[in-house]
Amino acid sequence: MKAILFPGQGSQKVGMAKDHYDSDAEFKKRIDQANEIVGYELSKIMFEGPQDKLTQTKFTQPAIFTHSVALFEKINVKPDMLAGHSLGEFSALVAAGALSFETALDLVSLRGKLMQEAGHQQPGTMAAIIGMDDDTVDRICEEATNKAGKPVVAANYNSPGQLVISGDVEAVKEALEMAKEQGCRLAKLLPVSGAFHSPLMEPAYKSFKRRVVEIDFSTAKIPVYSNVTGEGTTDPDIIKENVIFQLTHPVKWTDTLKNMQSAGATDFIEIGPGKVLQGLVKRTLKNVNIEGYE
Repeated sequence: MKAILFPGQGSQKVGMAKDHYDSDAEFKKRIDQANEIVGYELSKIMFEGPQDKLTQTKFTQPAIFTHSVALFEKINVKPDMLAGHSLGEFSALVAAGALSFETALDLVSLRGKLMQEAGHQQPGTMAAIIGMDDDTVDRICEEATNKAGKPVVAANYNSPGQLVISGDVEAVKEALEMAKEQGCRLAKLLPVSGAFHSPLMEPAYKSFKRRVVEIDFSTAKIPVYSNVTGEGTTDPDIIKENVIFQLTHPVKWTDTLKNMQSAGATDFIEIGPGKVLQGLVKRTLKNVNIEGYE
């Protein structure tokens, strides 16, 4: 069985999708449509940058989403199940027929803007902790929260021994010191504009929820595995609830991959810019085939 995965923020790079845009008329048509929907030249930012502009959340998210969906349509692979890492879940929902490209891009653009604004309203940061089990990181986050009096939580359970934490700057730094003292292999701050997938995204969550509840989601034609639960579903009401909660809840990527394999997935294909998810599959699962299309 084939499982298709779509990347999230961090996989962007200047020049992304340019080769497909220049060589494929349908791909070009989809990118040009995206420019019209967002109301600015998204393609120019994707192709020419500059890097510091492309890495702004409000531009990064629609760029990665548009690249991923247009490439999925070009490749025309028939998946048995789908998942996307954070932002990538919206690409998966389009691939599953739960949302139209137009509606999903509108949501992704809003999501990116709101997350960037929330990062200014409630400043925070994120950090990677490598070489430490999930339970230990969870305990460290709880202790650091209590000590700092401000929140830090596990935000991305990316693969066994690779987690990202998120929260108040002081609390995140406190957690990093604890992780180093307790023997992690690596603990470092990440260059991000906010504390994504943490309680500090509450302003974005409230505004995003107001928009999402107005939209009718369709029953997915293919199961989509949720970041919030790690489980697959085609139910439009559950999907809607999960994409709202996703903003303030952790990405359960390890559980997602394991559950997809348990459901019969043997071939994992990453579609979109970068190779991040292929690396996470290799570190999480055994006896599966892994490939990618950029």
